[in-house]
Amino acid sequence: MSAEKHPVNEISHAHISMPEKEHKTVNPIIILLGILLLAMCMSYVIDSGRYERNGAIVVPNTYQVMDKDVSMESVLFQKQTTSDDLAYPVSISGVLMSIPEGLERGAGLIFMVLIIGGLFGIMSKAGTIDLGLERLLSLVKGNIYVLVITLMLVLSAGSTFLGLASEYLLVIPLMVAMANRLGMSRIIGFAIVAVSVKAGYLASVTNPLPLTIAQPLLGLQIFSGAGVRFLFYLVFLAIGIGFVLMMIKRQGFDHDKEIQFHSDKLPLRHTVMLTALAIGIGFLVYASNEWHWKHHALSAYYIGLSILLSAMSGLGASAAADAFVSGMKKVLMASFLIGVATAVAVTLEKGQILDTVVYSLMSIINDSGPTTSAIGMFFSQLLLDFLIPSTSGQAAVSMPILGPIGQLSGVSPQTTVIAFLFGNGITNMLTPTSGTLLAYLATARVSWTQWAKFILPLWAIYIVVAMILLAVSVNMGF
Repeated sequence: MSAEKHPVNEISHAHISMPEKEHKTVNPIIILLGILLLAMCMSYVIDSGRYERNGAIVVPNTYQVMDKDVSMESVLFQKQTTSDDLAYPVSISGVLMSIPEGLERGAGLIFMVLIIGGLFGIMSKAGTIDLGLERLLSLVKGNIYVLVITLMLVLSAGSTFLGLASEYLLVIPLMVAMANRLGMSRIIGFAIVAVSVKAGYLASVTNPLPLTIAQPLLGLQIFSGAGVRFLFYLVFLAIGIGFVLMMIKRQGFDHDKEIQFHSDKLPLRHTVMLTALAIGIGFLVYASNEWHWKHHALSAYYIGLSILLSAMSGLGASAAADAFVSGMKKVLMASFLIGVATAVAVTLEKGQILDTVVYSLMSIINDSGPTTSAIGMFFSQLLLDFLIPSTSGQAAVSMPILGPIGQLSGVSPQTTVIAFLFGNGITNMLTPTSGTLLAYLATARVSWTQWAKFILPLWAIYIVVAMILLAVSVNMGF
């Protein structure tokens, strides 16, 4: 039975259907291209160097500066960088080549975002999302604050205990649609998910992604110290929830919206589709943790789920395919940004300056006391995360270096891990080089510049809170 045969009362539609005010902002492609050119210029002015590595793990105290061939020819044409003794800066042709190389390296995440866009294109065309949200909002009866608090508790728990992040890509369009139904901006719906995930990752109570790499490198039992990290998680979550609720109150929503159905139940077709989606998300959480699914497996799963929902939608094969393509188009440009962001890392690797930046950042940590040293570690991770947005990748590079520095400056291994988690998580809220953040923004159809303006106050608050909690951690001997 189609959605059109079960209409809902339209209350305050004049307010809800109004398009959001468009703001003149810099296109994020321009921002990323500027960062890419900056990375190219850095390869000319920063010494090339490298650490020895045991697999992906950096061997501390092995950094060596490499000779670099800087010539006029290298400005235009990229030379080979396979020599063990000689490095080359990144040329104009080399930085252009880094974009398709970045697209290739980020292909797994790019295709996953496109497929999710197509999946929700099918759900939207069938009318299932609209009716499902109407039912959810009718149960709330205007108590939006309780709904937001509950959602953020659940989402952040999945992140801090299980390490869920990309799995929430399926949830973002639902939250954005919910915000729109209540007369709020898309960015509020997006923030409900994004702030929850980042609050969870900041503390990472039992998040396996960073802890299974970071803690063993410092000789710690995996997941040890979870009690203290849980307290820190509550602090960050409370602040995050308070910020989102404050922004909801500031922007306003439709206080008088009440939904009345002509039927006590959703039409059977939409009930079955929403049930299948809920079961699909639940199984996805289990499978990705149990079997460690990566992008290819996740994309295959989303394709299968899209086919299943298409069969349930009653749209017909051609109409469902058209809806799938239409949904993909909505996230196409933003998906391209993921490849451009990945190109920044490719450029730094070509110029062999990433290890030099790591070496320089670690030099800001001094031995003037354990508290100052812990805060120095935190800021080094804040800056390093801009270049290595991967949590596991940053742990493999920085933890072997931070560990000995912490021992010399009186910072315990557990606090060293905390400094790493805080720095990595806070920067990932904002950095335009984070593929996951760009994927989130793509599915929400929110520009990076809009998000940066929105989240900057919370970002600054989190930095101050992180410094305070690090001082607490040092003084309590954690």
